[in-house]
Amino acid sequence: MARPGVPCGERGSGKIKAIIVTAIIVFAFYAAIKIVPPYAAEYQLADKIQEQARFGVVNHYSDEQIRENVFKVVQDLEIPAKKEVIKVEASNQIVKISMDYTVPIDLLTYHLDLHFTPSSENRALY
Repeated sequence: MARPGVPCGERGSGKIKAIIVTAIIVFAFYAAIKIVPPYAAEYQLADKIQEQARFGVVNHYSDEQIRENVFKVVQDLEIPAKKEVIKVEASNQIVKISMDYTVPIDLLTYHLDLHFTPSSENRALY
C-alpha cells in the first residue's frame, strides 16, 4: 500500500545509501590513520640518512658509528627494522647508506605490507 506523497520503490533506499556511504568514509579514514604514519616515518628516516651521509664524509665516521646513528633514528621513529638491515659503506671519499624494511598494516579484514628502501650517497668534494 503506497503512502500519499511517497513514490513506490523509494521507501528507505535513501537511508541504505547513506549508511553505505558513511561506512565507506569511516573505513577510508581508518585506513588513512593506519597507512600515513609509516610513510611519514620513512620520509623522516630518508632525511636523517641523507644527513648522516653528509656528516659521515665530513667527520670521517666509521661504518659502525654511522650505523649506530641511523639505528637510533630508526628506534626513535618506531620503525620495525633491525640494525642488521642498515648497510653502510664509509671511506674517506664516499659514504653510502641504505636499508630495506617492511611495515605490516592490518586493516580489519585486509593485510597490507608496505615496503621501504631509503638510501643516500655522499662524496667528498676534494
